[in-house]
Amino acid sequence: MDVQAVGKYIRISPQKVRKLAGQIKGKAVGEALNILSFMPQKSARIVRKIINSAAANADHNNKLDIDDLIISNLMVDQGPTLKRFKARARGRGSRILKRTSHITVILAEK
Repeated sequence: MDVQAVGKYIRISPQKVRKLAGQIKGKAVGEALNILSFMPQKSARIVRKIINSAAANADHNNKLDIDDLIISNLMVDQGPTLKRFKARARGRGSRILKRTSHITVILAEK
């Protein structure tokens, strides 16, 4: 049985989250949370919250034991991009792209 949690419209570039996603895919939930707690990246805190949410969903909705769950898939998709302008020399403006992410964590039993 698979259980999932989704974080949408998170204000971080998907490229930064994908670097982290490969390191915890396939690991047990407890081990992945331990790894993420020692990472300095902003994306580590965000992914840790989503994994905790997925584990809570598994415990509450499906009565699954959290110790038997592994991270079967962690998908990071691009959300809508916020477009902003920064004033530059001679009255010009340059575009700043503030990217967002949709992060999906899928847990499965061992």
